[in-house]
Amino acid sequence: MSRIAIEYCTQCRWLLRASWMAQELLTTFTTDIGEVALIPGTGGVFRITVDDTQVWERRADGGFPDIAVLKQRVRDRIAPERDLGHIDRDRGSADPGAVG
Repeated sequence: MSRIAIEYCTQCRWLLRASWMAQELLTTFTTDIGEVALIPGTGGVFRITVDDTQVWERRADGGFPDIAVLKQRVRDRIAPERDLGHIDRDRGSADPGAVG
């Protein structure tokens, strides 16, 4: 099972955002995720990794992820065959950073 790490800036008070994203991922990928770690950081960091592979970085990706895009990127890493239902149908292949 996969490990997701969400590193967030404590100076920016992004714990609530990070914990909400963790909850969304745990709810969506109930049997595919073994752990979600919230890692305090500083300096405006907001980085999400799946098994040590970066799937989102606030500065590089231009802000915070839309939850649907984040779920697609995580899915592409941990369960590429999985259908995300309305997220896939509504967004199609709108995520230019999608793996695959």
